[in-house]
Amino acid sequence: MSALPSPPTPPTAQLPAANDAAEARLEPMAPDTVDAVLAIEQRCYSHPWTRGNFVDTIAAGHLAQCLWAGDTLLGYFVAMPGYQEVHLLNITIAPEHQRQGWARLLLDALALWARGQHADWVWLEVRLSNVRAQHLYLRHGYVRVGMRKRYYPAAHGEREDAVVMSLRLATP
Repeated sequence: MSALPSPPTPPTAQLPAANDAAEARLEPMAPDTVDAVLAIEQRCYSHPWTRGNFVDTIAAGHLAQCLWAGDTLLGYFVAMPGYQEVHLLNITIAPEHQRQGWARLLLDALALWARGQHADWVWLEVRLSNVRAQHLYLRHGYVRVGMRKRYYPAAHGEREDAVVMSLRLATP
């Protein structure tokens, strides 16, 4: 990947709540929020990102956003801009807040930001075993475009395939 200028961080946005329980807001991930992010990451994944992964992402200027309701972190995403594309690296909703529309809200925010960056595509990988996430992405307009064999670490030193998906933002 060629060196690109760091993308501007979107301003804090007020987002509609996915349910009537709370008002949500999207804010840039910052070093002082990494502990809260890690707490969710470690509860959600058998092979979570490390503190260093998140700190490096922030330092690199990737888009890293946290979704808050009051002082409760609901979820977050990390995306890396490229030439005419954005790569979604991580999107996670805290287990107790899943299936409430928050992931759809984050995907909408990502697509809106990517369009503002003049990206034509959003790309992502998802574990083959994560059928629930695949269905979410399909409902959101993503299509399956390929596989990456043995992409993810798995239990007992094994590896798991990834499904590659993309969302076309620009019209052909």
